[in-house]
Amino acid sequence: MTPDENQRHSLFLRAFTAHEPAIRAFVRRLVPSRADADDVMQEVSVVLWEKFGAFREGADFKAWAFGVARFEVLAWLRDKGRDRLVLDAEVVARIAEETAADEPRLERQRDALEACLQKVAPEQRELLMQAYQPDSRIQDVARGSGRTVPGFYQWLHRMRKMLLDCVLRTLAQQAAS
Repeated sequence: MTPDENQRHSLFLRAFTAHEPAIRAFVRRLVPSRADADDVMQEVSVVLWEKFGAFREGADFKAWAFGVARFEVLAWLRDKGRDRLVLDAEVVARIAEETAADEPRLERQRDALEACLQKVAPEQRELLMQAYQPDSRIQDVARGSGRTVPGFYQWLHRMRKMLLDCVLRTLAQQAAS
């Protein structure tokens, strides 16, 4: 790779890594399952990389990526069109528009949640993360924590309430600033 290609590659990786959670959330809201979202995200990643040469430096990468993701979802829908469980393309387009418009608020919420999670003791944060891993079973996480299953559910409820209160306080403080 030439130095210019290396720089372009580095720019892409930084932008994609920074916005991948938001892009994934956008896609996840438009397709029926997490597995479908993973499949679409693979295609989105490839298309973003292939078309990155056409991306104008200084433009909004996330908005551009949402546009690419929307077209990839529509392509996925076309391919899955025989499946009655797939939404109509017009419905997906409307959801995509509303999701993109709602993204700034969702990003503020994600940032507030991340800041609030950083305030939680590391061992408790680890338990929270384990409880929300795909395919995790609360019973297994509870046993691993040394709590009973009902006790773990109570603890989880208290932690979620504490995080919600923290997020709401953080957002209110940001709005007041």
